[in-house]
Amino acid sequence: MLGFIILVLLGAIWGGSFLFMRIAVPSLGPAYLIELRVLFAALTLTIIALITRRAINHKGLTKHYLILGLFNSALPFLLFAYAAQYVSASVLSVLNSTAPFWGVIVASVWLKQDISARTLLGCLCGLLGVAALVDLQSMPSFSELLPILAALGATLSYGIASNYTKIAPKVGAFDNAHGNLWASTFLVIPVLFVQPIPTATEANTVLWAVIALGVICTGVAYILYFKLIDLMGAAQALTVTFLIPLFGIMWGHMFLNEPIGPNTLIGAVLVIMGVMLVTGVKVQQFLPWRQRVS
Repeated sequence: MLGFIILVLLGAIWGGSFLFMRIAVPSLGPAYLIELRVLFAALTLTIIALITRRAINHKGLTKHYLILGLFNSALPFLLFAYAAQYVSASVLSVLNSTAPFWGVIVASVWLKQDISARTLLGCLCGLLGVAALVDLQSMPSFSELLPILAALGATLSYGIASNYTKIAPKVGAFDNAHGNLWASTFLVIPVLFVQPIPTATEANTVLWAVIALGVICTGVAYILYFKLIDLMGAAQALTVTFLIPLFGIMWGHMFLNEPIGPNTLIGAVLVIMGVMLVTGVKVQQFLPWRQRVS
């Protein structure tokens, strides 16, 4: 039961990350928003490590953390933040769920892993879901498609990161999270010089959105995810992917008055179906009454 509660809570938190990005990015811009996000998240994990007296492994891992930080945090966060200037939280949360598709594609190209018929069908469902979200019948221009492509680039980056970890040095989950967030903090700094210094309006709202995004949606969420893996296993923990679009759509509608059109619903259903096919995870696996009693 505890695993189910954490699963729902984590889905709500990660679904809310797109809401907070939509709130803060118009004032701060993508670069400053993400620099604050990864900095607050890194500080959160550092404080937790100090409180729990947890030793952090960093010796000889600088290159590893920089690679992981680039593809797992810095690049995807920046791309999502850019897209959040133009795309609703609802659509972003659904696009975020395409990461498993990129994971199998990258594994096939990079690690030469075979793709099953089930996986191909799942990728096709995901592609149809993205097409429904974009509404290709309306023939959007390239400038209108660019934020969607940026969001898909973010999930491609997640796919690269997940495959990199298969061949990367074996490091604990907490150390990976802590190291990649500090690496991301330094990697985003050069991007700050490309963007004008922001002049924030509604400072209190923006500040709380940034704190929530960094501390809760990134730092605390990592801790919850590690706990979820311990309780349910990596495969079942992946079912959080199904909940993120549901909460993302709900939060966007409740707090930003984003309309929930048929394209969003159809796209979400198709993407979630595709993720289920690609990952081989069944919805019943994360129902509380189906949890194994240890």
